[in-house]
Amino acid sequence: MTSLTSSPVMVALMQTATSLPVFLVVLPSAALADIIDRKRMLLFTQGWMCVAAAGLSALTFMGTTTPWALLAFTFALGLGSAMNMPIWQAIIPGLVRRSELPAAVALNSVAFNIARAVGPALGGAVVAAAGPGPVFLLNAASFIGVIAVVYRWENSAPKNSLPAEHMIAAIKTGARYTLHAPALQAVLVRCLAFIVCSSSLWALMPLMARHELGLGSVGFGWLFGCIGTGALLGAALLPRFRKAASTDQLVNAASVVLAVVILLLALIRNIEILYVAMVAAGIAWMTAMSNLTVSAQTSTPSWVQARALGFYTLAFQGGMAISSVMWGAIAERGGNSFSLSCASIALMLGLVFSLKWRLGAISDLDLRPSSHWPDPDLMVEPEPDEGPVYVALEYRIDPSNADKFVKAVHDLSRIRRRDGAVQWSLFRDLGDSGRYIEIFKVESWAEHLRQHSRVTVSDRAAERRVRAFHIGDKPPVVSHFISQQNTSGIS
Repeated sequence: MTSLTSSPVMVALMQTATSLPVFLVVLPSAALADIIDRKRMLLFTQGWMCVAAAGLSALTFMGTTTPWALLAFTFALGLGSAMNMPIWQAIIPGLVRRSELPAAVALNSVAFNIARAVGPALGGAVVAAAGPGPVFLLNAASFIGVIAVVYRWENSAPKNSLPAEHMIAAIKTGARYTLHAPALQAVLVRCLAFIVCSSSLWALMPLMARHELGLGSVGFGWLFGCIGTGALLGAALLPRFRKAASTDQLVNAASVVLAVVILLLALIRNIEILYVAMVAAGIAWMTAMSNLTVSAQTSTPSWVQARALGFYTLAFQGGMAISSVMWGAIAERGGNSFSLSCASIALMLGLVFSLKWRLGAISDLDLRPSSHWPDPDLMVEPEPDEGPVYVALEYRIDPSNADKFVKAVHDLSRIRRRDGAVQWSLFRDLGDSGRYIEIFKVESWAEHLRQHSRVTVSDRAAERRVRAFHIGDKPPVVSHFISQQNTSGIS
C-alpha cells in the first residue's frame, strides 16, 4: 500500500480491512461453531482465504492492482480470518488438558510467530527481487497445506439428543452469557484497554519505516521480523514468567513495556535501538496476548466457548479496526510521531483504568459440567420448541436469615440469566414471612433442557450457598410451567 499511495489513512485502512470483517461475521461463525461440525467450518474458511489470496495474486501479476482493489482483497482475507479465528481457538481446549492449555496456546503462538519472524524478511526479499505477485501466490498455496491437515483431523464432537440451536438464538445466547459472566467481562475489558492503544504500532509502523526511517521492503521486513523474534523469545520465557508473576502482573508489565516501545518509535531514529525495542515489543505482545487468550478460553465452559471467543475476537480485532483508523487520522493531522506519543500515554492511562478488572479469579473457576439437576418430573413431555417456560423454586427461609438469603439468591440470578433465562425474579409471600419463590423464564422447553447440561461445578457451589438457607428436610420444590396458546378463538 505504501507503494501505491502515501496517504496515512489509506495505509491505516489496511489494518481496518483486516479487522473490520470481525464486526460482520465473527459472531455468526462463532455461533455456528457451537452448533455444527467445526472441521467442516475450518475447511470452508481456509478454502475461502485460499481463493482470495489467489485472486489478489492474479490481479497483481496483471498489474491492475489499485489501492481500493488491494483493500477489497485484504477485506476478503479478513472475512476468512474472522470466520476462522473463534473456531481455531475453540478447538484447542478440546485437544489438551486444562493444565496444558497455557503451554498449548503458547505453542500455537510460537508457530504463528515463527512465520512472523521469518515471513516478513523472506517476503521483503521476494518483493525486492520479483515484486509482490509471487508473495501473494505463495500465500495462496500455503492455505492448501492447512486444508490438508484439517481434512486429516479426526474431530470427535460430542453428541447431543436435543435439536440444534438456531443461529440467531445461538448468537443471543452467547450475548446473554457474555453479559452475565464477570470473568469473561474482565478479559474483554483488559483486552480492549491493551489493544486499542497498542494497535498504533501495527497501524503506523509501515509509515514510520518508509517516511521517517527511510527503510525499503527489506528493512521493514527486518523491523517486523524483530517483533516476531521477540514473540518467540516471549514464548520461551513465558513458563518462567508464569511462575514468577500472576496473570494480572504479566499483562500489566507487558502494557508498560509496549507503551515505552511505542514512545521510542515516536522519538528515536536510531535503527539499531529500534530493532532492540521491537524485540522487546514482541516479548510484551506475546506475554499479554497469550495470557489474555488463555484467560478467555478458561473463563468459559465448552458449550459456549466458540461464541465467547467470538466476542473476545470481536473486542480484539474490532478494537484494532476502529483504533487503526483513529491513529491514522491523528497522524494525518498531527504527524506520525505525535500520534504514537498519544497512543503511548493512552496505553498507560487505560492500564490504570482497567486494574480493577482482575484476571486472577478465573483460575478458581471449575467449569466442568455438574449434571446435578434432576430430570423434570412431568405428566406430559412438551415439544422442544414449546414455550416460553417458567421454572419456579419454592424456598422456606428463617426470617432472621432473610437478608443474607436474598443477597445469595440474587448472586445466583446471574447464573440463571447467563445459562439461558431471559427473565428472573424473586418473590416473598406477604402472608407467610418464610416463603420465597424464585422464578425464571426460558424461551423454550429445549432451551430449559439445555440449562441442565450447562450448569458447572462452580455453579453448583453457588446453588449450595443459597440452599443452605432453606429449612426443612426436603429440598426446595421445583415446578415447571409452560405457556398455553388460546385455541378456542375466545379472547
